Amino acid sequence: MYRISNVYVLAAFGTIGGALFGFDVSSMSAWIGTDQYLEYFNHPDSNLQGGITASMSAGSFAGAIAAGFVADHLGRRWSLMIASVIWIIGAVIQCSAQNVAHLVAGRVISGLSVGITSSQVCVYLAELAPARIRGRIVGIQQWAIEWGILIMYLISWGCGKGVAGPSSFRIAWGVQAIPGLVLGLALLFFPESPRWLAGQERWEEALDTLAMLHGKGNRNDPVVQVEFEEVKEAAWIAHEAKDVSFLALFGPRIWKRTLCGVSVQVWQQLLGGNVIMYYTVYVMQSAGMSGDTSLYSSIIQYVLFVVTTGAILPYIDRIGRRLLLLSGAIFCMVLHYATAGTMAVYGNPVDQINGNANLRWELSGAPGKAVIAMAYIFVSVYGFTWAPVGWIYASEVFPLKYRAKGVGLSAAGNWIFNFALAYFVAPAFTNIQWKTYIIFGVFCTVMTFHVFLMYPETAQRSLEEIDMMFDGNVKAWETHKIRGRFDEQVEEQRKHSVVGEDIGDSTHKESA
Repeated sequence: MYRISNVYVLAAFGTIGGALFGFDVSSMSAWIGTDQYLEYFNHPDSNLQGGITASMSAGSFAGAIAAGFVADHLGRRWSLMIASVIWIIGAVIQCSAQNVAHLVAGRVISGLSVGITSSQVCVYLAELAPARIRGRIVGIQQWAIEWGILIMYLISWGCGKGVAGPSSFRIAWGVQAIPGLVLGLALLFFPESPRWLAGQERWEEALDTLAMLHGKGNRNDPVVQVEFEEVKEAAWIAHEAKDVSFLALFGPRIWKRTLCGVSVQVWQQLLGGNVIMYYTVYVMQSAGMSGDTSLYSSIIQYVLFVVTTGAILPYIDRIGRRLLLLSGAIFCMVLHYATAGTMAVYGNPVDQINGNANLRWELSGAPGKAVIAMAYIFVSVYGFTWAPVGWIYASEVFPLKYRAKGVGLSAAGNWIFNFALAYFVAPAFTNIQWKTYIIFGVFCTVMTFHVFLMYPETAQRSLEEIDMMFDGNVKAWETHKIRGRFDEQVEEQRKHSVVGEDIGDSTHKESA
């Protein structure tokens, strides 16, 4: 069967899995302020709305935990195909929802799919992409999430304006099945991960796949040979170990990687970005926007999100992971504290806003516009930094044997905190108002120190080089000075290559 070989085309279709996440985010955020949704589901209070919103994250947590086992046994490609089917089922159930329990069931099932795709798409793309562009390829996953958020929000907005009654949100939720169907069909033409194939000792298939992806089918291409030797080395080391359990991720040589992978996903949530995506309508209404104006303002925010991440992707491998993570945490910290201060000084308590009893703190005039402006700046900073880098970094830090389960556990960390925050923020806007931003500001302060002290630089290094860096116990703030060996190996290969010779083996011996 024909297999797609262009890594950018693979990323474009593969990251539809990320778009599924985005679709589910705005499929709720677009409706929580509309009459059709509120009347049909009997005006859920902040606690119930938090539970409805968070139900998808609960399913995603379970899906991310299971994803590593599925991907290790069936392969990266088949795990994503299974997720596509689950997504379609979840969309159908949401579309037909008759009550809150029915809706929650659909969101949990859709969440199972998002948990698998959010963890395994980045694993799959990281194992397909060459080291020099791995960041931008894996980062397309986050960009796809943002496109999914924007597209579903626009679809929901159009349905809300043009269709009366419950049919409005049913159409929008039913449309979600389409990207799942496209992803499932596209995966029929995808190659399996060469690193997974090597882990199964399917050496010829692994070499053929690397040649197709990185050497235009030439198995003797120096780049292909170097990468194949590194893949073989990693696979042999993996086979010497016993089957991996989640407890093994906290073993003596792995726990630092696990801490980095899981914490970067947890910090991405505690930064506050996705929460603002879920409840952007609440933010706009509290700042004095109402009706269509709040919806238009939310659309602007989603557009900024897409534009900023799209702008950074071509440069993300040159800039490096640490600089983006550190600068993002610091800027977001300042914005959270500034937003809290503005709301505390210029806002006032109210019983409700525009009939929504969940919102009890109001600003107007210039202070309200300032809060909206800071929300726009915040989402732009998030789009430039933590939004793409969080997924990239988690996909890079684990060695082959541990990668699927490690990234699965990292994504599970993302989703359990996503669940907690999605549930917490709705009542927080009701009960502690501006103090909500203080909490997120403190999180940003702590993560700044954690990233500086514990996160090594992984940009422009092969996955196998990253293994060596962790094993070498280099201080995190000094790792950006280490020069990668991959390009040196390729150059050495070109100097000594002869047709039919096992070039990669000789290069490996020399570098060792």
